Amino acid sequence: MKFTTSLFLSLIVVPILISCTGNNAQVVTQPVKADTVIRKIKDTISIVAVGDIMLGSAFPSKSNLPPDDAVNSFQAVDTLLKGDLVFGNLEGCFLNSGNSYKCNGINPNNCFAFRMPERYAGIYKKAGFNLLSIANNHVGDFNANGRKNTARILDSLQIHYAGQVNKPFEIFEKDSVKYAFCAFAPNENTVSINKVDSAKALVSRLKKMADIVIVSFHGGGEGARFEHVTRKNEIFYRENRGNVYAFAHAVIDAGADVVLGHGPHVSRAVEVYKNKFIAYSLGNFCTYGMFSLKGSNGFAPLLQLKINSKGNFLFADVISVQQDKATRLTQDESHRAFKRIQELTNADFPGHGLNFEHNRISKKD
Repeated sequence: MKFTTSLFLSLIVVPILISCTGNNAQVVTQPVKADTVIRKIKDTISIVAVGDIMLGSAFPSKSNLPPDDAVNSFQAVDTLLKGDLVFGNLEGCFLNSGNSYKCNGINPNNCFAFRMPERYAGIYKKAGFNLLSIANNHVGDFNANGRKNTARILDSLQIHYAGQVNKPFEIFEKDSVKYAFCAFAPNENTVSINKVDSAKALVSRLKKMADIVIVSFHGGGEGARFEHVTRKNEIFYRENRGNVYAFAHAVIDAGADVVLGHGPHVSRAVEVYKNKFIAYSLGNFCTYGMFSLKGSNGFAPLLQLKINSKGNFLFADVISVQQDKATRLTQDESHRAFKRIQELTNADFPGHGLNFEHNRISKKD
């Protein structure tokens, strides 16, 4: 166990005689520490992290829902979603009805707007997810109705979340560790990934309030053409999707302990900067319906990350998963996600100082 520097003190005022001359005595008081309670923090923290999750949308029709009503969505990985924190990006809202403003004047069958039936939220809870990003371009597909209903349901299930303007962060405690979580994206009603100074200020404030700060971002271009971390602003469909490299480094400089990226729908490189772990994109993890699963869009990592009580990286095991329209989410025995992350890390961060062996990422001695 690590002992924190947070002390809870009760003070007793004790009179002390300073001097006595004739009949005049000078008495002062001095606070004396009577007891100290020291909070303990566990030595190793386990974080399971995956990318985009959308279990099926009832819009524009129920034909975009899986035949098992999504109940077996995580069956292939249900024993792996175990950790102090189990994180994913909620790529859609929970809402039973309504039309999307995005599809005005467009054939709904060609419109990417996702609303999962409200009953699907319990599937996330049962699978083990206890931390979700709602900073992305699909949580708001059905305007305030979808956003508010999603927040209401996640609150009812006691699943932690953040990323909308009205909820930029959440602070919570689990097993003696106080966590702060914040999430960023370039989209309307989200906390902006492009306002880096504001992001740094938020992270710095959260670090003073918590032991471990987790930052999530939805950023970067989409698809196989955008596998590499460019270290520049990435423009996609005329939208500035952020400079994810500069953003990740900035929030770590401000106090973040782990940075988890998603948005490109493909896996990207990882990096350890100042002993803190960055995943630049975790790809499509479990996405049913109108998602392209061709090529590198069809496989992704399930990260089992270990950090110490100071938030420093220890190692990460990578379980590669794959998706296709017929068999849906399964484990990938050819380990394509792990191999691709290794290739991209070697290309984008030469001299990175990491070992990639036996599906594990660790620091070189």
